[in-house]
Amino acid sequence: MRKVSDLTTEELELLIEQKVEQIVGDPDSGLQLKEEFKAELKKRLRQTSGKTSQEEMLKRFG
Repeated sequence: MRKVSDLTTEELELLIEQKVEQIVGDPDSGLQLKEEFKAELKKRLRQTSGKTSQEEMLKRFG
């Protein structure tokens, strides 16, 4: 096994994330989305109006 000091930042972050999930678990595990929610989400994803680019958000709020 490698030493923590030998890990890259990304590898360490992934290791920590995996351990936290292993200990805590996924709180949404086993839950299902309601059909109404799925339909609304699909509808919103199809709509192009109202979407704002990251660049525009940075101009407004950055």
